[in-house]
Amino acid sequence: MSNAYFNIQEPKNEPYFSFAPETPQRESLKKRLKELKSQVIEIPAIINGKEVRTSDTLDVSMPHNHKHKLATLYLCGEKEVNMAIEANLAAQKKWAAMPWEERVAIFQKAADLVTGPWRDTMNASTMLGQSKTPHQAEIEAAGELADFLRFGAWYLAKIMADQPYSPDGIWNRVEYRPLEGFVFALSPFNFTAIAGNLPSAPAMCGNVCLWKPSTESVYSNYFFMKILKEAGLPDGVINFVPGRGANVGDPVFASPHFSGLHFTGSEPTFNTLWQTIADNIGNYKTYPRIVGETGGKDFIFAHNSADIDALVVATIRAAFEYQGQKCSAASRMYVPISIWPQFKDKLLGEVAKIKVGDVEDFTNFMGAVIGKKAFESITGYIDHAREASDAEILAGGEYDDSVGYFIQPTVILAKNPKYRTMEEEIFGPVLTIYVYKDEEFEEAMDLCDTTSPFALTGAIFAKDRYVLKKMSDRFRQSAGNFYINEKPTGAVVNQQPFGGSRKSGTNDKAGSVINMLRWLSARSIKEARVAPKDWRYPYME
Repeated sequence: MSNAYFNIQEPKNEPYFSFAPETPQRESLKKRLKELKSQVIEIPAIINGKEVRTSDTLDVSMPHNHKHKLATLYLCGEKEVNMAIEANLAAQKKWAAMPWEERVAIFQKAADLVTGPWRDTMNASTMLGQSKTPHQAEIEAAGELADFLRFGAWYLAKIMADQPYSPDGIWNRVEYRPLEGFVFALSPFNFTAIAGNLPSAPAMCGNVCLWKPSTESVYSNYFFMKILKEAGLPDGVINFVPGRGANVGDPVFASPHFSGLHFTGSEPTFNTLWQTIADNIGNYKTYPRIVGETGGKDFIFAHNSADIDALVVATIRAAFEYQGQKCSAASRMYVPISIWPQFKDKLLGEVAKIKVGDVEDFTNFMGAVIGKKAFESITGYIDHAREASDAEILAGGEYDDSVGYFIQPTVILAKNPKYRTMEEEIFGPVLTIYVYKDEEFEEAMDLCDTTSPFALTGAIFAKDRYVLKKMSDRFRQSAGNFYINEKPTGAVVNQQPFGGSRKSGTNDKAGSVINMLRWLSARSIKEARVAPKDWRYPYME
């Protein structure tokens, strides 16, 4: 039995490998890529620690080579979801009673497995299943995922140490309980790290979770579930339940034991889930916690004092890394006319150098978009711009899905600041630029702030400090993650807590104390050392 206060040391962010030529990490990763490609695995549900297979299956293929099958996925329905809920509830009492330091030890071990013996597997599976380059996989499927787990443990320790004042004769204290019921973790395709964090953060806090991974990222997610089991996660605490949206969601939201939603995905989906929860609110035993990050129409706003070379690099990385499939990716840009000719020439010159193709070719900067549905949606925007009178394609615009879902990095010049691709979330490698008159700087900032319903990330570029202050003040509500002379992507755990407001979500900042607190229910306890023996107050004398 524990009889001391145990220290959780403040972690450091996981360093990243470069995979430069002739490094051992490069060769090790390439070897693991070949090994995974050479086999077709089965991905069952994992419910109460046991593999569950159904008659409803789906082939998991590589986005950059969609004829290459990686796995057979077994999809769940109402029967399996109810099994998972029962397993969650059966595990709930014992898991909640486990001392918090024992719980976080499991996730700390998982982090060391991710960055140690499983590192190549996490990177390779993310590259193959989600078409990420080695750099894009490394910074999140290894680095960010481990950071989520390690810092989550440290944040929880800080929360537990936060106790109220006690006057003489009274002992006040607060205990932090998990929610009653189970948490539904609904994860996206684009980040393995987010997928791993959505069930892990609530579970660290003592909650039990039903995890529905995206069918488009289930390959890497399955390996992380195996890591959790190897780290010693008890059966039933997190149940891995892949399936089609409503087939999983409907029975989840129908359960009176539903107590929380941890979500990353699209705004329309989040709206539907919130409405469903509201419609069922009378059936639940508790008011569910709703935590969601949806998306963005993220911006770069340049002043005429901006460093043009830095602006070009930030634009390319923010708009086109991981094919623009980051919720933080820059998809609209505002540039003053005075620097536009120079910026345009440099930007288009660099965009022309970008290579797109198979992620196993380490000279490629971009892979494929995630699937056919995304490909058709993104190319629809490109086709619209090609025919539009108020837009012009300056670069890219080509696409081909014969082998993989490849779309060239595309730059659109919008003559109308409210042109469709300036307003709507595309989630692909398409950047739209509006050129404003220098003397209309204030009006351009107003346009930037009001054009989109989202407020996730934004970046401003200027050398003039007065201007930077003015822009920062004007965009105070325009982005939950705000960048000054830096690209609006690449938030790091414990450095830039991530999340946005407006229609970008609840801004509960993944990878922070703020998020961890959402999965705890505080109980205040007051204990009198010597209780009063007379009910009368002095004023009554």
